[in-house]
Amino acid sequence: MKLSYVGVDLAKNVFQLHGVDRSGKAVWRRRLRRHQWLGALMEAADKSCAIGMEACTGAHHWARQLQAHGYTVKLIPPQFVKPYVKSNKNDANDAEAICEAMSRPHMRFVAVKSVE
Repeated sequence: MKLSYVGVDLAKNVFQLHGVDRSGKAVWRRRLRRHQWLGALMEAADKSCAIGMEACTGAHHWARQLQAHGYTVKLIPPQFVKPYVKSNKNDANDAEAICEAMSRPHMRFVAVKSVE
């Protein structure tokens, strides 16, 4: 299983992850607790995998954590993710929509903010 993109829907306690391979087929879906998700992601995805999240204050923190481990992180404004949600709004569908949005060639991303 070689992941190409992983979309992460952040929440307070439970994070939803959705991973696709190079052909765009969903091959990895996980619902993990806050203390588990980073380790599980690092086990499943190699450094060539791009990780996407909706831009928010928590996303900047997690993006810095992932960048420190050598991952490429892309933050997407929430208004650009919304058109890709296929059905009812829930965490799994949001993670899938983030993954779909970041695969688009003309998507605009937000720069990761530093602590300063």
